[in-house]
Amino acid sequence: MHTVWVRLNAVVFFGLTVLLGLSCLAAISKIGHSYSNQPVIHTLEVRDLKSLKSHGGVDRALFSFDLHADFAPTFHWNIKQIFVYVIASYETEQKKVNKVVVHDKIIEATNPDKVLNYKGTFVKYALVDQGDDLRGKDITLQLLWDHMPITGLLYMGEQPLSEASTFTLPEEYQ
Repeated sequence: MHTVWVRLNAVVFFGLTVLLGLSCLAAISKIGHSYSNQPVIHTLEVRDLKSLKSHGGVDRALFSFDLHADFAPTFHWNIKQIFVYVIASYETEQKKVNKVVVHDKIIEATNPDKVLNYKGTFVKYALVDQGDDLRGKDITLQLLWDHMPITGLLYMGEQPLSEASTFTLPEEYQ
């Protein structure tokens, strides 16, 4: 006859084995699954530039933007949440690629409203350059998102650059 500890050990590890097996089956079910359902992005554009200042030797721009995007098509049974963020990208002579996150949002699968509809929303994070290179630059706003599944691989998506919004910062500080 086995002791209580041996029986408890057998029950616990049997349960863990079943959970591992089910997790593997769920992960296998995702092989070949397509993330072809993209969100519908209606608008993403700058509404108003509040300020462009030099702050301690670095340039900082603050602005508001409009965003209307429907993320309902991107959700399916295996998506737990989607991390959505707006980036501002620009070029300088020292660095050809500069990308700064200016706004983010997490949309959970349990949230019934999966539409982002912002009118004149102020950026969460300022557009900051580590020098004085923002004046007169063309800034491109682009929407990106990360699918966070319950099981399986992470997947990133982005708005095509051809559909991204571009604006030019003024030559002088405001």
